[in-house]
Amino acid sequence: MTRIKYPSYRAHGMDRVRRISTELLSRYPDKFVQDFEHNKKMVNKLARIRSKVLRNTIAGYLTSYLRKNSSQQEVQAGSSESEAIEPPGSVIDENRKE
Repeated sequence: MTRIKYPSYRAHGMDRVRRISTELLSRYPDKFVQDFEHNKKMVNKLARIRSKVLRNTIAGYLTSYLRKNSSQQEVQAGSSESEAIEPPGSVIDENRKE
């Protein structure tokens, strides 16, 4: 008999991964970085996860989350710098006669 995997199981599994990952990030925000191997060791050290697949999935989710978060912060920093610089047409010339 073959085993059938349903898509709803994957969604349920990802909810579990997200929940564990957010809890680990909220408790230990300075322990995780953008490196998968480091995060895998930290998950192994900080949480009791018996499944190697689940541990690697959590470490991968943490890594991708931190990479996305850092890239979004860089984009926001770049947009705030561009707003601080005024375009040349908006500068008021005091010597201009109307």
